Amino acid sequence: MSINNFEKFEKRRVLNTYFSLVLSISLVLFFLGCLSVLLINSKKISNHFKEQIAITMYLTESIKPFEIKQLENSLLLKEETKKIEFISKDDAAADLIKEIGENFIDFLGYNPLLNSINVYMNSNFVNTISLNNLKDFYEDKEYIQEVIYDQPLVELLNDNLNKISNWLIAICLIFLVISMLLINSSIRLSIHSKRLIIKTMQLVGAKKSFIRRPFITKYLALSLLSSVISISLLIVLIVYLDEKFSSLNLLKYPHEFFIIFSFLILSYVFITLISTYFATQKFLNVNTSHIY
Repeated sequence: MSINNFEKFEKRRVLNTYFSLVLSISLVLFFLGCLSVLLINSKKISNHFKEQIAITMYLTESIKPFEIKQLENSLLLKEETKKIEFISKDDAAADLIKEIGENFIDFLGYNPLLNSINVYMNSNFVNTISLNNLKDFYEDKEYIQEVIYDQPLVELLNDNLNKISNWLIAICLIFLVISMLLINSSIRLSIHSKRLIIKTMQLVGAKKSFIRRPFITKYLALSLLSSVISISLLIVLIVYLDEKFSSLNLLKYPHEFFIIFSFLILSYVFITLISTYFATQKFLNVNTSHIY
């Protein structure tokens, strides 16, 4: 192999090493950032699911329009209420006909369904105690026939959301440790390929700090590049999710994402400094006979 070909081969090998390092660490930081975003917004996500659960009030046939309006106003004045939705018996029948694919009104000769109001609660009040209190209070009204909600679903949702939050914290910590080990291993392997250069520079009288400085500078630059790539991917993902699930208001508090991005950059810079320092120190201290 000629000298020129050898130099080209070495350049390609170095570039491939750097590319693999930047790619692997960018992906690690991206997934760590995704977990961090999910963890910080877990409360919003759980609140979103809770606020999709409705308590339904079925109204009697004898209720008058002004009584319906009074009932709606009284519900909206409660701090527990997020929003209400009135569903007439005709709308309920149309939805049921569409769902079952058959006109049951023609078969029965009348519409057996009732007017109803769906009440969606603020997330803090989506629990069996608050919902049962609301249910008991309004069931005593003479113009309300029945008040129902999916109690097993509420209990299951509250239990599972708490468990998911705890597991998410544990997974974030585990993934943080894995990312640190992966970043450290990648840098050590990359510096290992330069061990002969390190030892040669040392043999000709270069100081340890002088030898170590270009490695630290280079890997810090690679760390910043990896951080930029991972943060760019995170921004794209966050904007997409905010457009897809606008009710979550992910972009309402931009300082949360500033915290995540700052954490990713600072943590990677810190890990890079520590890993580069000790990796170069290892080959600076190793005996020349053991360098191979």
